[in-house]
Amino acid sequence: MIAAQRRPWPPAYDRSYRPADDAPYWDRARETMSADERAALILAKIQGVMAWAWERAPFYRTRWQAAGLEPGDVKSLDDFARVPTITKADLRADQAANPPFGSYLCVERSEIVRVHGTSGTSGRPTAFAWSGDDYERIAEAHARIMWSFGLRPSDTVFIGSIFSLYVGSWGALAGVERLGAAAFPFGAGVPGMTLQAVSWLRQMRPSAFYGTPSYALRIAETARAEGIDPREFGLRIMFFSGEPGAGIQATKRIIEETFGAICIDSGSMGEVTPWMNITECEHRTGMHLWQDIVYAEVLDRRTMLPVPYGSAGIPVYTQLERRTQPMIRLVSGDLAEWTDAPCPCGRTYPRFPRGIIGRIDDMLVVRGENVYPSAIEDVLHTFDELGTEFEIVITRPQALDELTVVAELVAPGDEDDLRARIVARMKRQIGIRPAIEFAPAGSLRRTDLKSRRVRDERNAR
Repeated sequence: MIAAQRRPWPPAYDRSYRPADDAPYWDRARETMSADERAALILAKIQGVMAWAWERAPFYRTRWQAAGLEPGDVKSLDDFARVPTITKADLRADQAANPPFGSYLCVERSEIVRVHGTSGTSGRPTAFAWSGDDYERIAEAHARIMWSFGLRPSDTVFIGSIFSLYVGSWGALAGVERLGAAAFPFGAGVPGMTLQAVSWLRQMRPSAFYGTPSYALRIAETARAEGIDPREFGLRIMFFSGEPGAGIQATKRIIEETFGAICIDSGSMGEVTPWMNITECEHRTGMHLWQDIVYAEVLDRRTMLPVPYGSAGIPVYTQLERRTQPMIRLVSGDLAEWTDAPCPCGRTYPRFPRGIIGRIDDMLVVRGENVYPSAIEDVLHTFDELGTEFEIVITRPQALDELTVVAELVAPGDEDDLRARIVARMKRQIGIRPAIEFAPAGSLRRTDLKSRRVRDERNAR
């Protein structure tokens, strides 16, 4: 390994810089580094962020001392693998004990310029604090990553995502503005807004769209109800986060065929913003891990030890450029497989070739089988007779679990034959034969935000 060179931490970027429009890379040198060069850069940044957190964050210092570690002990990436991991539950508990930002806040309160956070639907909401300089580095990272999938200053980007505590829309906006493209921060979530979105998309013909995959499909459904072909919007690039649909091949195909645009999957965790640190490039060969911005490891979910390329495990993230609330070895709720195989784009980052395989947090255990809702979606979206909305219902009427999938029927035909074909494919994909029920087109609940398609009634009684 090349020895890590001492560099200022965190890095400062020239906000006046922008590559030529025909340049394939925002920063060729960093994006095409050898593995050894990148490892040295990552190590230097790890040492910088650990030293920063050691001095200012009792949350980390206490954990590291208990493990017999100090920042100076980390002299290689192998050493870094000995640093204790943290979880979302740890963050929530620390903020409850040390409100409002936890004992991992590493700046003065006066430096905070933005507060975001989680919805709190799965526990106590967690607050995210951004300083002004952190916000600039988020914008820089997102602009650089957006460049990789083809956005340019000549583009207009329609941001169809709610502007609230949710960081996705704000991070997309920051990157678009830093890249020099025109931002159209339309938003989402207000009754009647989807129909307005269709009107504005048709009128303005933006070249790019950001939101959730389910909301994009809802926009398409609304457009068709108005007699409008979604291809009339003229979109060239559609990039998504917030839910796994854009990484599901059947859903990606539907989006690309519906809009005539490329579908880009992006996003890791709001806690580790810049959340676009795993994102597809324009070749869509899987999600690149932008390791010099947020360092990603993949660990075995039982032993929590690193797994080799070609294996699957849990991504664990470390922010390398954040001062405010640095996340150091934060365990995600995802399952992914990684590879270091070359990509046609020439970037030398490792990739998740299948994107996020499933959200472990969303995994359902039904009759002893691990079932991911994304796998069910992948099956359903291969049948042209079905719409894009569906619902998963799990019950336990007696001793055994029962899995029912409710799907909208959009084309007439032999329902018994269709049901049999769906069940057979489900059995191959998820190992279970669910009951299949059909619902009229347009009858299932829609959302402008992240889709909620699972109803687990096993503990309802």
